[in-house]
Amino acid sequence: MTHLSDMMNKDYLIEKLKLFFGFDNFKGDQKSIIKNLMDGDDLFVLMPTGGGKSLCYQLPSLLMEGTAIVISPLIALMKNQVDVVNGLTEQDGVAHFMNSSLNKAAVAQVVKDVHSGKTKLLYVAPESLNKLDNLDFFVSFKISFYAIDEAHCISEWGHDFRPEYRNIRPTIEKIATLRNERRAPIIALTATATDKVRMDIKKSLGILNAKDFKSSFNRPNLYYEVRQKNSEEDADSQIIRFLKQCEGKSGIIYCLSRKKVEELSKKLQINGFRAAPYHAGLDTEVRTQTQDDFLREDIDVIVATIAFGMGIDKPDVRFVIHYDIPKSLEGYYQETGRAGRDGGEGRCIAFYSPKDLKKLEKFTDNKGEAEKEIGRQLLEETKAYAETSVCRRKFLLHYFGEEYTKDNCANCDNCTHPQKSIDAQDALLVVLRAIKAVKQHFDQAYIIDFVRGRATDNIVRHEHDELAEFGSGMEINEREPSIWNPVIRQAMIAHYIYKDVENYGFLTLTPEGLGYIKKPKPFHVVLDRQFDETEDASGGNSSALDDKLYKLLRGLRKAVARKHNLPPYVIFQDISITLMATTYPVTMDELLQIQGVGQGKAKKFGKEFIDLIKRYCEENDIQRTDMMRVISLPNKSQKKLKIIELIDKRIPLDEIAADQGYEFDELLDEIESIVNSGMKVNISYYVDDDGVVDPDEIADIYEYFRKSETDDIDEAIDEADIYDDEDGLTAEQKARLVLIKFLSEEGN
Repeated sequence: MTHLSDMMNKDYLIEKLKLFFGFDNFKGDQKSIIKNLMDGDDLFVLMPTGGGKSLCYQLPSLLMEGTAIVISPLIALMKNQVDVVNGLTEQDGVAHFMNSSLNKAAVAQVVKDVHSGKTKLLYVAPESLNKLDNLDFFVSFKISFYAIDEAHCISEWGHDFRPEYRNIRPTIEKIATLRNERRAPIIALTATATDKVRMDIKKSLGILNAKDFKSSFNRPNLYYEVRQKNSEEDADSQIIRFLKQCEGKSGIIYCLSRKKVEELSKKLQINGFRAAPYHAGLDTEVRTQTQDDFLREDIDVIVATIAFGMGIDKPDVRFVIHYDIPKSLEGYYQETGRAGRDGGEGRCIAFYSPKDLKKLEKFTDNKGEAEKEIGRQLLEETKAYAETSVCRRKFLLHYFGEEYTKDNCANCDNCTHPQKSIDAQDALLVVLRAIKAVKQHFDQAYIIDFVRGRATDNIVRHEHDELAEFGSGMEINEREPSIWNPVIRQAMIAHYIYKDVENYGFLTLTPEGLGYIKKPKPFHVVLDRQFDETEDASGGNSSALDDKLYKLLRGLRKAVARKHNLPPYVIFQDISITLMATTYPVTMDELLQIQGVGQGKAKKFGKEFIDLIKRYCEENDIQRTDMMRVISLPNKSQKKLKIIELIDKRIPLDEIAADQGYEFDELLDEIESIVNSGMKVNISYYVDDDGVVDPDEIADIYEYFRKSETDDIDEAIDEADIYDDEDGLTAEQKARLVLIKFLSEEGN
């Protein structure tokens, strides 16, 4: 091993850095990390994507005796990094990878190059390292050190848990024992890990005494934004409009399912974009070709599954879009970190709908209780990030244990369009006293129920409804019912409250929190963004929404609704009104391009709206740009026609779902889309005649939607007092079915 004591020239590492990588100086902690690794220390490196993690093990591997083993989870990442390292020198075979993609001849070449001493860096998947058949090979050569890349995969709290990572330590120890020598040093690297994850990784690898290097998580060049996702069609249109503004720029769009990856990439292609799908279901050759095309800029956009990951080291990715809200902030942060790695522009846009969280929750249904609880807490943090109105950078950095002192970063949607804050001193006092009263032994949802005076079964069981503090926030709740979540979240950022993630997310008081009870002072919070009503379809805060026209259109909608004795949302949904006030449609053809406006609604209600818009444009000298036409996938329309045909034949909806390859909730999404466009769909045969919903429940839900100003499903469930059936439909499914029935019968 090459020790630093042998390097009397203090510029030795700088010299080698320049020789191999062409850089004049190290970035951040890189030099210290390399020095410690070369001196034989175990290290834990927490460094954001784009911070230069790979150099921390690539450079020392070239300088040290033996071959470094890099354990990496992705074949794509291995290939990419091997290509990079082999490009650093004139000699072939300096870096290799060993995984399931190699044939026998390729494996033989790897073995030959390693034994000759030519290979300084060997990338392996954890499965390859742990494979018993490979043990003799790993024992047969000197290992300079082990680098565990994407080390968060080790942790059950990590966003991409992989069981094989748990077996790394026993395998490494076995290799050292068989070689009859001290274990080679270990460097664990990750771009994202909370303190809980960090300790879990170190414990699993047996490096509790490892030196920690933690770089700042702040990426000032990244712009963070969360957009309302009203429907898939809405999100598709927003993405296409966004891409039109980013012509020729590289970007990644993450989707939750392979099906959506395929569908969206096809839609982008027919709308003229150079896009390709990328997921684990594709052949290795196809994925490799797609990756190479992206790196060579033969394609601009890759649509990929979140679960599979990318592993592409491309410095000039200009945007990362999350079509679905991710399962954890760890995953979200790492995926957004692929943007702007060269320090240039990087736009990170996530689409969010509360319905997405329910889908993600279902993924944990078949898991153990502990894993389910972990998943629930991670989702809660994601929800908090999506809905918060505070600086997104501040929120993210706080989550990863880093303080961001500025209140406005000027580079996220909440900071570029800040909301007005309110003084929540009284609400904070109520919360802090409540946490103290229940002995700091309950989570956020429990505390909110407690201060609101909701005698839930859990609260009654603990006899907390008898405490003096129970219901102490009822008066505040009447004035501002949405205040509690933002108060608690922002009190955490202000260090008045600590969430114990290792203990079911229980809320505890910090010394500052206890001090605040004794000596309160003004505490300003901004309320959460509301995602149950539609914002601007082009992204809310970054829109060209004409507020004046928007108000006029809402007024007209209200008048038309009154004339037809219907709730306003039955005439046109908020998304449609918003788009009208953004794109100014003045002909029937243009109106039909608006999300949620089909032939039926256009004919029935459209004329008054386009007349108003036309008049408004003339009076205000509005220079309209041509409306961009978004081309839809033909098979999508054909599927909808097939659904309508099967409903006309009175086929039960659960049978239609099975026949067409949908989950039941996905089928309801499609039927809602059909009905929202103004088409009449009669599902009474299923809802009423087949008796899938109790007649009294139908009447109660129907009456709610008739009188309500909103089509909010959760509110309908609460108001109509609807519950899940033991072996049948959920309360949400029942409410959605009745809403479809109502919209069809009353509005279309």
